[in-house]
Amino acid sequence: MPEGHTLHRLARQLDERFAGRPVAVSSPQGRFEAGAALVDGRRLDEVSAYGKHLLASFGDYVVHVHLGLYGQVSEGHAPAPAPWGALRMRWTNEDWWSDLRGATACEVVTHDEAAAIVARLGPDPLARRPDGARAWRRISRSRAPIGVLLMDQSVIAGVGNVYRAEVLFRQRRSPFDEGRTLSEEEWQLLWADIVGLMRDGVRRGWIVTTRAEDRRRGRVRGEDAHYVYRRAGLACRICGTPVAASVMAARNLFWCPTCQRP
Repeated sequence: MPEGHTLHRLARQLDERFAGRPVAVSSPQGRFEAGAALVDGRRLDEVSAYGKHLLASFGDYVVHVHLGLYGQVSEGHAPAPAPWGALRMRWTNEDWWSDLRGATACEVVTHDEAAAIVARLGPDPLARRPDGARAWRRISRSRAPIGVLLMDQSVIAGVGNVYRAEVLFRQRRSPFDEGRTLSEEEWQLLWADIVGLMRDGVRRGWIVTTRAEDRRRGRVRGEDAHYVYRRAGLACRICGTPVAASVMAARNLFWCPTCQRP
């Protein structure tokens, strides 16, 4: 599932290419046909992201998209290619096309309904003024493991499996520690690290969590990009202990049993 930085990059790109002029919206697959008819030919005002949700404002209407596990967006210069496969939604203008497939949600809502979707979510680390205090109020009272809380979108919006594993390693916190065991100072460090890593993800276009001194010179992709994510059985970069893996919050969890003792 794409993490929050991916949706923010996508929102910026769609906004640059389509906002400020009319957009032809269609649904070759047919599943979004009624929604497409409501916004087809309207001027696109703005595309924004909150957490893992994409929101495109067309006057009185908002197209709400959640990619989920299988959603993907492809784009290119006009003219658009012939539709193929399960193409849920297509945008076109004189210069660009954009196709959406496989999304969990693709719907037209009102601005009030869009606001209600956002209101159900926790603070977004990529917001202009990210509010970590709001998440702290939930976490500081919770008996749930911090590894579960970080994936709960009603606590923090946009953090996914990679950021969960990596930020907990960087802060040397066990994913099994209860949220209420964190001090406020520890939470502030954790939150600042999440914000910094996700902003870096927006800038790069991919997730890099290793510090320069912990990777091969100049290498920031593949094996060198992460400390524990998808490194089960490999030696921890810091202590050499084999990285452990299990399932938490229905997703694979990775951690170092030595560096992240409960």
